Amino acid sequence: MRNSKLSSGVSRVTITMFTLLALFGSLSFLTSGSAHASARAIKPHHVIAHPISLPTSKVASGSGQTQFKCQLPNAPFRCYSPQQIATAYSYTDLYKAGITGKGTTIVIVDAFQSPTILADLKAFDATFGLPDPTFNQIAPLGLTPFNPADPNQVGWAGEITLDVEWAHAVAPGATIDLVLAPSNNDIDLYGVTKYAIDNSIGQVISQSFGEGETCVDPALLPLEHQNYVNAAAKGISVLASAGDQGATQPTCDGAPNSYFLSASSPASDPYVTAVGGTQLFAKASGTYQTELVWNESDLGGFSNIGGGGGYSTIYSKPSYQKGFVTGNARGVPDISYNAAVNGGVLVYQNGGFSLSGGTSAGSPQWAGIVALANQYHGKAIGFLNPLLYNVAKNSASKAYHDITVGNNSFFSFDGTVNITGYNAKKGWDAASGLGSPIVNGLVKRI
Repeated sequence: MRNSKLSSGVSRVTITMFTLLALFGSLSFLTSGSAHASARAIKPHHVIAHPISLPTSKVASGSGQTQFKCQLPNAPFRCYSPQQIATAYSYTDLYKAGITGKGTTIVIVDAFQSPTILADLKAFDATFGLPDPTFNQIAPLGLTPFNPADPNQVGWAGEITLDVEWAHAVAPGATIDLVLAPSNNDIDLYGVTKYAIDNSIGQVISQSFGEGETCVDPALLPLEHQNYVNAAAKGISVLASAGDQGATQPTCDGAPNSYFLSASSPASDPYVTAVGGTQLFAKASGTYQTELVWNESDLGGFSNIGGGGGYSTIYSKPSYQKGFVTGNARGVPDISYNAAVNGGVLVYQNGGFSLSGGTSAGSPQWAGIVALANQYHGKAIGFLNPLLYNVAKNSASKAYHDITVGNNSFFSFDGTVNITGYNAKKGWDAASGLGSPIVNGLVKRI
């Protein structure tokens, strides 16, 4: 059973057994022998997904529009509303034509739960003049009781809020299905993603989480890959965040302040669209000015933070990246989106607003773009990557902002970590992919 109203609670569907649907395709691994799952038990690994946020508050405004401190001139940290983002990335013409994602469903995959998400979404919509969506919460493997003393669960509640509010902000007419795993172990996230794909509950799936490729148990990796193969066969688009530590990922042992050069999984899977990070500069009206590769100081003071990207050590270069990516490995990200904290998006949670950043913000917004494209074309556009690269071949300047400034190197301020990443350049690069979207042009050309 699925709930169908914004005020609904969480429905529970119990899955007792998973079955793989080997619909088509074969695994494309760089390392020989990795394509076969072993018979041993899969060792779970925690997957990271915590957006980076700063509190902000409303200020008086004579314009009749709600305004926030971070929107004021010379604010130390800037922020954007849904209307500003719509202007910057050229959504408004589609909205005027009635393209809002109506008739489509966006699936948001997250872990644990947010006990305030229903009230938060309602307050967010009221503030920015958005309609309340059809919103369902689904817990296929059961729901973990929320523990406000657990920082891990609190972090995921913030992720849920960001994902739901901003997928909805981009596609205000789409249904939002929030699919919750009982934990952030990769095996649980795999399980609920499989449920969403096997049951075709939506046409686009967003995953704002990731881990180093080699941190995924070798027995689980081909199962995850088959999930995404199955999604493509069913016409489901799948997106994932590319990470927030530049060209690195936290080491697999979970040691504090320890990182290694790595692409992020599941973003690096060739059947997943990897979303990298930029820093957007727009006027108060939202008019686009420029973008750089996202790379700024960590608010905690240990290191910089920036858009994930690099080259897979597991997957070979897919055919759609030929002519774009040098070498033989799958390159990420495929595309990018604003991810900066200084220039973050406004999020309402548990009684207050904050500005949030990270590639966590990009994946749900790109899922919203896919929902707009699905409505515009009158069908699910499905496996996204070949379409994105084909558009880049034929009309890149009308569909993408090409990001040519910045890099995603990663370093600590105490000098203990210093990992060289990748520079932005003309065309595709491992810091910003094909670039950020010019939505009106991209949707029409996909």
